[in-house]
Amino acid sequence: MGMVIDMKLLLVNPNTSEAMTSLMADAASSIASPGTDIVPTTARVGFPFVSSRVEAEISAPHIFETIAEHHADVDGVIISAFGDPGIVGARQLFDIPVIGVSEAAMLTACALGDRFSIITFSERFAAWFYDCVLRTGLERRFAGFRFPDEDFRSIDTVQEDLAETMVHIVEEAARVDGAEVVIFGGGPLAGLAAKVAHRLPIPVVDPVASAVVFAEGLVRLRTRKAKVGGSARPPAKSSTGIADSLAKRIEHTDKAEPIASRTDSQKQLR
Repeated sequence: MGMVIDMKLLLVNPNTSEAMTSLMADAASSIASPGTDIVPTTARVGFPFVSSRVEAEISAPHIFETIAEHHADVDGVIISAFGDPGIVGARQLFDIPVIGVSEAAMLTACALGDRFSIITFSERFAAWFYDCVLRTGLERRFAGFRFPDEDFRSIDTVQEDLAETMVHIVEEAARVDGAEVVIFGGGPLAGLAAKVAHRLPIPVVDPVASAVVFAEGLVRLRTRKAKVGGSARPPAKSSTGIADSLAKRIEHTDKAEPIASRTDSQKQLR
């Protein structure tokens, strides 16, 4: 019998759509190891679907607030929006692993093939998503974006409306762009990869599933947070008008010890 690690992963949906949270949580739970508890949250303010640089910037403070409210009770965090809004600040501010779904997907894709494409459901996301490619330094391995020509009824029906088209687009990415792996980018596509992978000529990566695997791995490694450099927690500073839980984190007055550092946070269940 193997060892089952008991852990909690906070899945932060920066979108205000509860339906999207359910879709992402299902995708996360389907890949999570025994003993991993997915704790999903939905943004209380913001947009039904974050889809641009400015919307990502607006959403970031609320992502920080959500993590501040939960970080002492979880082992790791998944920011579940392709584009990884707030990822740099969240990693600097909190002591537990913070994983972005797009970064996890791209690193997973690079382990499966030399060149990867990102397939999403609207061309307007391309500039913002490409920021993530640049931030990870993977532009030389990026084969490009592809999008469907047809529209969809609503953000909650994307998979239902476009699943068949997505299959054909993957085939085009492989044949025309030379992609060896594809990523389905965008929260409304969470879980689609598992449904259509058997029909595709190349591997397809689900960002939420990849993020769960990365988060579990980092928790198991029990890595320490940097004490110096750009990823170190900033010095304490007072603030005005910031949510109480986040203000305490910034002021270094939150005394709760993250469970990832407790001796009983990882136990052998079987």
